[in-house]
Amino acid sequence: MILAAFALLTLGMVGCDRNDDTTDNPTNPTNPTNPTNPTDPTDPTNPTDPTDPQNPATIGFDENGASSAVFTVAEGRTVRFSRGNLQYQASTGTWRFAEHQYDRIGEDNANLGEHYSGWIDLFGYGTSGWNSGCLAYQPWSRYDSYSRYFYSSLTGVYANADWGVYNAISNGGNQAGMWRTLTKDEWDYLLFTRNGSTYGMIEDVRFLKATVGGVNGLIVFPDSFTMPSGMLFLGINNTSIEYRSNIYTTQQWSQIEGNGAIFLPATGSRVGTEVFNVDDDGCYWSSTIGGSSIYAYGMCFSFDRVSVGNNDIYWGRSVRLVRD
Repeated sequence: MILAAFALLTLGMVGCDRNDDTTDNPTNPTNPTNPTNPTDPTDPTNPTDPTDPQNPATIGFDENGASSAVFTVAEGRTVRFSRGNLQYQASTGTWRFAEHQYDRIGEDNANLGEHYSGWIDLFGYGTSGWNSGCLAYQPWSRYDSYSRYFYSSLTGVYANADWGVYNAISNGGNQAGMWRTLTKDEWDYLLFTRNGSTYGMIEDVRFLKATVGGVNGLIVFPDSFTMPSGMLFLGINNTSIEYRSNIYTTQQWSQIEGNGAIFLPATGSRVGTEVFNVDDDGCYWSSTIGGSSIYAYGMCFSFDRVSVGNNDIYWGRSVRLVRD
């Protein structure tokens, strides 16, 4: 009776249309134990090799791609952000961080398939490549129905559904379990609660909507930040200000980034193979399931908002990982 009750509890927590075979897939190209996984950093042809002098690692991040600056996400808990959005190449099973913080794939996210040799950076909820038993568990999943997707928080016994927990990130330490996705409460605390630096008459500087190198997005300032001289920052912590209120060249951004700031580009969204709102909206997954089985929480911003709320789990959204 105890076992039966546990089984019913488990079914109540997780649901989706499942594959007939719910065992881990040994040929899954994202499985770090798969001998054909081409993320070996010692491979001289690997473009993400951190020892390559041509690797454009930027000031402000360590050898694993973690920010040198820290961000408080809860009382007594700080994290370091990855140096770019998460990207995936299906043909080689390779995960990586974007080369620059302002990089986004855009319309090419429509090219989904297990043999696609390009990169994608919009993912359905919980599509880390870990076989959860759902039909939509691979990064290239393009079902447009919530019933195909994993719907439990990406923590605890289901932590492998978190992209950063399950996968080795080729230019992010190349070892599984090094990264994770922020929770809903952590996104909330990061943007609307934590203490920060002072800029002019503004206390607790947290975020700023801006255009960097022609790309719209959201700048997130670390707990301790020194504003580079000679630049203006208008509308700090203002959810409704327009991106174009703050326009920075890539050279100016390098100074802001060097002082520890993070940039989240407006990557748009994807439903099935349709990509839309690139450079208008940005939505980033949390690891927290929403109020019902069709939603998960995400942090989203556009020209008139910055908020944390429910998102349909079958929509393709961005992923920005952190390290504790």
